[in-house]
Amino acid sequence: QPHLAESGGGSVQAGGSLTLSCAASGYRGDYCMAWFRLAAGKDREGVAAIASDGKTSYADTLLGRSAIPTDNANTTLSLRIDNLKLDHVTMYYCATSYPYPCWAVSWVYESEYRYWGRGTQVSVSA
Repeated sequence: QPHLAESGGGSVQAGGSLTLSCAASGYRGDYCMAWFRLAAGKDREGVAAIASDGKTSYADTLLGRSAIPTDNANTTLSLRIDNLKLDHVTMYYCATSYPYPCWAVSWVYESEYRYWGRGTQVSVSA
């Protein structure tokens, strides 16, 4: 049974940077891992994803401002976001495509993921 646990959230000033981490356990194999975020009044949206071969994908709104380090260990997923926008409180979640292989999912859709962490909160202020 996969278990995911996010960390690294906190309060940041607009324009600052933040690195989030997700510790994964309970499974191995060719699965994608992804980050999603949820802000008040909005749908949960995909931020970025990484396949088991290291290929990364990013939401258009965050291109150039986010990165998943390519030296991630198989059990830890990170996300660095630069130039954070003033969007108040946002929850960031990590998810795994387990039991579906990476090639079988469209990373940006939350319905593709069965296992999620509890999230970590990011608050961006002026």
